[in-house]
Amino acid sequence: MERVTFGVLGPVVAWDAAGGVLGLKGPRHRAVLARLITARRRVVPVAHLVEDLWEEPGPGAVGAVQTFVAALRRVLEPDRPARAPARLLVTEGPGYALRAAPDAVDAWRFEAAVGAAAKLPPTRALEQLQAALDMWRGPAYAEFVQENWARGERSRLAELRLQAVEQQAQARLALGLAAEAVPDLDAHLAEHPWREEAWRLLALALYRAGRQADALAVLRRARAILADELGLDPGPELRRLETDILTQDPRLDPPDEPMTAAARLWTRAAAAYDRTGAAGPRARLDATVGLIRNLAVTGGSGLQAAQEHRLAAITAAEELDDPELTARVIGAYDVPAIWTRNDNPQQAQQIVAAAERTLAALPRGGSHEAARCRLLATVALEMRGTRSARGPQAAGEAEEIARRLDDPTLLAFALNGAFMQSCTRAGLAPRRDAIGAELVALAVRHGLVTFEVLGHLVQLQARSALGDFPTADEHAAAADRLAERHERPLASVFTQWYRALRLAASGQTAQAEAAYRAAAARLDGAGMPGVEHGLLPLAHLCLRLADGSTSAAAAAEHVDADADWGPYRPWAEAFVPLRTGRRAEARGMLRALPEPPADLMYEALCCLETAVALELGDRVGLERLHTRLLPAAGELAGAGSGLVTVGPVDGWLAAITDALD
Repeated sequence: MERVTFGVLGPVVAWDAAGGVLGLKGPRHRAVLARLITARRRVVPVAHLVEDLWEEPGPGAVGAVQTFVAALRRVLEPDRPARAPARLLVTEGPGYALRAAPDAVDAWRFEAAVGAAAKLPPTRALEQLQAALDMWRGPAYAEFVQENWARGERSRLAELRLQAVEQQAQARLALGLAAEAVPDLDAHLAEHPWREEAWRLLALALYRAGRQADALAVLRRARAILADELGLDPGPELRRLETDILTQDPRLDPPDEPMTAAARLWTRAAAAYDRTGAAGPRARLDATVGLIRNLAVTGGSGLQAAQEHRLAAITAAEELDDPELTARVIGAYDVPAIWTRNDNPQQAQQIVAAAERTLAALPRGGSHEAARCRLLATVALEMRGTRSARGPQAAGEAEEIARRLDDPTLLAFALNGAFMQSCTRAGLAPRRDAIGAELVALAVRHGLVTFEVLGHLVQLQARSALGDFPTADEHAAAADRLAERHERPLASVFTQWYRALRLAASGQTAQAEAAYRAAAARLDGAGMPGVEHGLLPLAHLCLRLADGSTSAAAAAEHVDADADWGPYRPWAEAFVPLRTGRRAEARGMLRALPEPPADLMYEALCCLETAVALELGDRVGLERLHTRLLPAAGELAGAGSGLVTVGPVDGWLAAITDALD
């Protein structure tokens, strides 16, 4: 079943696995879906749905609800075989339930993230809270503000959002970032002036930023607003804070770890640049994209912030109607990319569209060739994981221009694009190994540290696929040394996963399971949802199948359908019916599986499909899978990801051959 996610933090919407918006038909259809989401996977009787949808239900109301549900099922599960039971919007007892995964609804993810942030250290809490607040697209259940059934959930989520803003400010204060907390608290209080905790935090932030008079003025304003609008005096916390500020009580001082000299210099320089007003919009954009690029390689909130601001910078450049500027803004983001699945497919499509528009507007030849090369490399990078011919074509063109111009930085960027387009079929690990080797050699000669790290990680993956773990170990160690020396924290996330893969490949299942859990903890907050989502349960499923002794039916006992399978859900869910011998249902799901995306998990997903096909004796599917996997003969399936393996491809090919014979 294709992964469907739902959004209620704003207008009610559903997205398919690629991030496309699903057509939910009319307002009553949306109301049924929204009402089921508020029930949180519990059954809502048809009678309650009728009462909620109509003030005075007519005799055909029950039939109308059934029609709405049938239409929603066609949208949410378009590939479900005829007469097969629904698996997402299910009929149960007297009504219906939406069996969405715990992470499939933005409101549920938001609530979980805010709850988890309260237990995290300030740095990670700040990252998590920002990501959680970014989920909001408007008021919760925006089109149902007048509905009684939505009122309680809307109020609860709105209160949780306000608490998250205040938690975020508290985390900033704990990190010594008082000045950064002030603007968001100001905006927060403009809309919610009755929040005493927000007034307290704003006054404390101003005091710690060296603005004692402003802090006292804020407390006076709070007192006036509370008295005028609510008829209340300030609570004891606000009264105590005012006294402490007047006496400059040491308790109000920042945390023991003050901002470093480097951080203070950064803050002052940025403020001075902003105050001068001398730089025009083009100069500001040029300076901004450099900052965005540097943010991206820091990982965590830096990577997330870079991804958020990147599209805004491109949009701002296009508004100035200057193709050369737009080309610089798009092409300046030459951040090395190691994972062949996109974190944000929708944003990637927008960036590709902007790059293509700029390519069409930019003259060919001469001084524009370097800019064209960067735009083409960007297209290749952003189209990773797709099966469009444009991605490999753009990668080839970028590489040809870079070699012709003999520009090492351009060539490194172009080779990254070529790497991203090197998963169009199975068995391309040698091609990726060659790209990685060239990247390392090029980067060493010209001091391109981030691309040197990338080259080592690419070779780590490729040598793992080829079963050459001693060489892969050397590349992992080299990547770790460079990452530590040059503050590139994301590299160690991949090397830690690689070491879990090493345990899996050597048959140390129990140790590998523990190592995978530890590695998954590193991904939380790393700013790479395209890597994180679904990876841990996938790794555990691959572990159970890797030695060839576990059947798909036995492995199915360990497949939790409610886990966060991310983009791997269709392949995981094909195992579920095997638990109870529902072979016809499993066969239908198997035949509905698409070809895996053109990424580093291609061989692993083909082998998962093979396991189910072997269990069912599906000759047509096995013949197709044999053709797909044959080019990877001699490799370890999935190990080219540097993360998981399902064992030798040769073992799967032999099992297919035996079954067909």
